[in-house]
Amino acid sequence: MVTCYLKYVLDPYQIGAFEHYAKLWIPLVEKFGGQHHGYFLPSEGANNIALAMFTFASLAEYERYRQDSMKDADCIAAFKYAEDKKFILSYERSFFRPVFGDQV
Repeated sequence: MVTCYLKYVLDPYQIGAFEHYAKLWIPLVEKFGGQHHGYFLPSEGANNIALAMFTFASLAEYERYRQDSMKDADCIAAFKYAEDKKFILSYERSFFRPVFGDQV
């Protein structure tokens, strides 16, 4: 398993637009076989940082999702929405191996 962790730096005046974008991506990740763990929007502290995490069975499955999403009409529309609205100033992506309580 591999979990993708995304940290976004946002335009703090467009959090609502980012929330709409986030809601678009949750079912899209799941459509391609991932398990989305949600987006986390600013609440207290920094007003321009958001996080997201989702898991795929393997890095190869994640890479397949990335390739397939570039050809999917709904994904392309989500990418275009972010590009047009310009609410994401930057982001960083990291990968982790999850540990769950049921593992020995």
